[in-house]
Amino acid sequence: MQDKMIDNFNQQTRRFFEPMRKLNSLMLGNMEKMTEYQLEAMKRYSQLGTERMRSASEISDAEDLQQFGAQQAEMMNELSKQMMEDAEALNQMSQEFRSELEKLLGEAGQQLADQASQSGASAKPASSGKSDTPAKATSQSSRKS
Repeated sequence: MQDKMIDNFNQQTRRFFEPMRKLNSLMLGNMEKMTEYQLEAMKRYSQLGTERMRSASEISDAEDLQQFGAQQAEMMNELSKQMMEDAEALNQMSQEFRSELEKLLGEAGQQLADQASQSGASAKPASSGKSDTPAKATSQSSRKS
């Protein structure tokens, strides 16, 4: 008897904490994915900046300066495109996270509703025709004649 009660308690506890475990797992997975992407982007941008500084340090005459200026304009276009792609990728990751979060919250809400309906169904047979609440006392002195 006692083992069955403990098992029921353990199952209820697992069901109670399952949505939080899933939520934490989802949050951690999203954080890892976003951090990894941002680190890769930072690596690309820093390499690009280092290359540009190296190219700038190799300027020795007016012709090199002219080439550097042309390359700089090209690089700015590429950088702009790359930043747009990165923003779109981060937006896509955010949208995926949002849809997964909505799905998870919907499942948790449904689980709570199911548990509430099960609790309500099991509580109804236990109640009798009499009310368990005490009758309210009224004072005749408070009544107006």
